[in-house]
Amino acid sequence: MIPKAIQSYLRRHRVPFERYAHARAVSAMELADALNVPGWRVAKSVIVLADRQPWIVVVPAMTTVDLRQIRHTLGVRTARLAAESEFVDHFPDCETGAEPPFGELYGLPVAIDESLSVNERLLFRAGSHEEALEMRFQDFARLEWPLVATFIQPVSREKEEYGTPMEDSGASA
Repeated sequence: MIPKAIQSYLRRHRVPFERYAHARAVSAMELADALNVPGWRVAKSVIVLADRQPWIVVVPAMTTVDLRQIRHTLGVRTARLAAESEFVDHFPDCETGAEPPFGELYGLPVAIDESLSVNERLLFRAGSHEEALEMRFQDFARLEWPLVATFIQPVSREKEEYGTPMEDSGASA
């Protein structure tokens, strides 16, 4: 179930959203499969430590985070995927691995891959492995004011054509 804090946050800011119950899905690609949508339609939150500052980096489910690009874009010396133990306390009402992209609610900065900004709607986990949330990208941008840039490793031609999921990027897929 989507935590009440997330639902209240969205209602308080008058952001319309849709909820989708689904079979338990731990990875973002499992979520895409459970909802019968392509991987590029699902946005996953990956927690990255950039010079020890946790960031929520939102990328398409079928992609992998490019840490070199994150370092360059954020202007930091180090960037790595956070271990669950390093971010679980930021999301006390969420299932581990189902972190939502709501940095304003959880006190973290948010960056989103520009490939998701062309989608009219975002579909993502919101604290649960059994329920997803969908909202308009414009509402998300107004709510979070994320940094929008390129944060993914290039997708190979073959994977682009056939939709083969890339290796999971770890942290909070």
